[in-house]
Amino acid sequence: MKFTDGFWQLRSGVNASYATEVRDVRLDEDRLAAYAAVKRVERRGDTLNAPLITVEAHSPAEGVIAVRLTHHAGRRRKGPDFEMPGAAARSAATTRTEGSDAELTSGPLTLRLPTEGTFGMEFLDADGRVLTSAGRKGSAFATVGDGSHHMIAQLALGVGETVHGLGERFTPYVKNGQVVDMWQADGGTSSEQAYKNIPFYLSSRGYGVFVNHPGKVSFEVGSEAVGQVQFSVEDQTLEYYVIAGPTPKDVLARYTALSGRPALPPAWSFGLWLTTSFTTSYDEATVTSFVDGMAERGIPLSVFHFDCFWMREYQWCDFEWDPAVFPDPEGMIARLKEKGLRICVWINPYIGQKSALYEEGAREGYFVRTPEGDIWQWDKWQAGMALVDFTNPAATAWFQSKLKVLLDQGVDGFKTDFGERIPTDVVWHDGSDQERMHNYYTHLYNKAVFELLEKERGQGEAVLFARSAAAGGQQYPVHWGGDCWSSFEAMAESLRGGLSLSLSGFGFWSHDIGGFEGTPDPAVFKRWLAFGLLSSHSRLHGSSSYRVPWEFGEEAVDVARQFTRLKHRLMPYLYGAAVDTHRTGVPMMRPLLLEFPDDPTARAADRQYFLGPDLMVAPVFSEDGTVEYYVPEGTWTHFLTGETVTGPAWRQETHGFDSLPLLVRQGAVLALGADESRPDGEWLDGLELRVHAPEGTGDFTRTVTVPDRTGAVAATYEVVREGGEVRVSADTDQPYTVTVVGGQA
Repeated sequence: MKFTDGFWQLRSGVNASYATEVRDVRLDEDRLAAYAAVKRVERRGDTLNAPLITVEAHSPAEGVIAVRLTHHAGRRRKGPDFEMPGAAARSAATTRTEGSDAELTSGPLTLRLPTEGTFGMEFLDADGRVLTSAGRKGSAFATVGDGSHHMIAQLALGVGETVHGLGERFTPYVKNGQVVDMWQADGGTSSEQAYKNIPFYLSSRGYGVFVNHPGKVSFEVGSEAVGQVQFSVEDQTLEYYVIAGPTPKDVLARYTALSGRPALPPAWSFGLWLTTSFTTSYDEATVTSFVDGMAERGIPLSVFHFDCFWMREYQWCDFEWDPAVFPDPEGMIARLKEKGLRICVWINPYIGQKSALYEEGAREGYFVRTPEGDIWQWDKWQAGMALVDFTNPAATAWFQSKLKVLLDQGVDGFKTDFGERIPTDVVWHDGSDQERMHNYYTHLYNKAVFELLEKERGQGEAVLFARSAAAGGQQYPVHWGGDCWSSFEAMAESLRGGLSLSLSGFGFWSHDIGGFEGTPDPAVFKRWLAFGLLSSHSRLHGSSSYRVPWEFGEEAVDVARQFTRLKHRLMPYLYGAAVDTHRTGVPMMRPLLLEFPDDPTARAADRQYFLGPDLMVAPVFSEDGTVEYYVPEGTWTHFLTGETVTGPAWRQETHGFDSLPLLVRQGAVLALGADESRPDGEWLDGLELRVHAPEGTGDFTRTVTVPDRTGAVAATYEVVREGGEVRVSADTDQPYTVTVVGGQA
């Protein structure tokens, strides 16, 4: 939200007050408070009829400094608030005065502000370098013509500094120059609207900022004051956390340690998912023909998903199979499982009026109500639908009980769709604030479903396919990119959204292979197959047309088979990367910024990514196979061709549908499985260690761990290159082979 009219003036109807002069600073052992007048105080009378801005600072975790700006402190806080499972019981900071400055230090991060004179704040790293600062307009409040009151913060942008993250955003990957509002919307992937609004951004200077407010936070990223990131909320208080690095990976590790680390998805979930698609016609015979068709063509399939119409029309969600189409759901699920499949079904938290569950939920008081006490309803999506109130523990338990019936039938996971269209003219069971609940609702929804899966299936076996999320939602993977068109442009915007989400703390991410709306032409589908099967999770899904590969020609079948089997071969490496994501918060699919933070070109790269620490993927966004991508410093090997390339350099190549740039970092040791038929096989059986040791890369030592399917270490290998030779030692008796690419064993 913009408050100024250029440099000199305020917008019509706006009255702004900026923290101008320090009037008092109070230090405790581990926190501080400063009181700033909004004008110069030249005489005692200037203290009358004038506000103060209270600035409080503490540390919820080492390397994180929280700053809270308050105008009037008496407003009742109704919640909800973001859960911070990693927050310390007491402030993790120390304070001191240094000359005329007060300092609060937490790990490598220090907040410095004056004890007298002009108010301002600086955030310094361990070497005393200023990361960012809040200057003359950096701490403020404003009222506007409609009577609303806003708290405002500004943090300085350095020359060349870039800003990333802020949730799953399909707009340009570098957020400088953009206006970004945190407001959940069901808007597809082709606009500024987003399903996953996360008020966290990552700076290329090696720090992050999290605004601890679940409601609408308005960011002006160099778009109002071009040298500032401004964020504001309609409230009397505003709290934000500055998070230390020094590297972007360190920032994400600290942020996810505080807000919650991603759970480790089960190994089977990394295989290929196939769905019925949305509005297509299907029954058990159709489903079986798809499953058998994949098997006959040699395309391994891991999960089958039933989209919305597994239930009866107008009755979403009643969680009951349509008896006219699926008369024997338990038997059908058992028959599909005999084919080695896991089963997922679509759900959402909306209960249509025609459903028997509507009457039950209404009677028990489980739905969100209007201020007049009526059940809130509308006809968008489902006729007369009501909204489950997850702030009511009884309603949550009721909702979970309906899903448990499906788990007892053999369902393994849920696609938790929707959760964005949450009204603000309602009353919540626990008295939550309407605006704050709009974004936060999805967190309660996904948490309820994920916790049920963990309870019923065990830790490590729970997986969602979720569309919406709030901060902390990374704890409940997996998330997919939502409704995109079936085009190369939509494929690229989906990747931008995923890269932004990964820099917002989310470790696992997917998208609809081929696009959702419309029907892709065969070229789009085949190129998207390679991209999708080199993502953390891979799902074939569409809206009004099927997504079985043979609908797009025999070459599409070959491409699907090749890349599915390739992903299975990569699983020892990929699941090792997934375990690392679970433990550190560093995403499995990661922008080049995370691996090469000091490379200015890598910071802006938005058409390629790393899959784990050692594989770089550049999807092809053209029918003729032309692809332009950036090779960072070092020697790299094309995984599919063995060609060696050296960076830093831009490359332009042409690839057939069976290929794309898939580069391996120099010195990498990839653990490859022998079983191409499934993602959760016995990875140590026939394991290959592929050592990428191009000439001239020097001596090195690498320790490679291969996990088991629980994430525990199954085997450890030490690989040493010395004098041009490679030696390997292992702590397992299982036989393995070593292949040296670019050197000698």
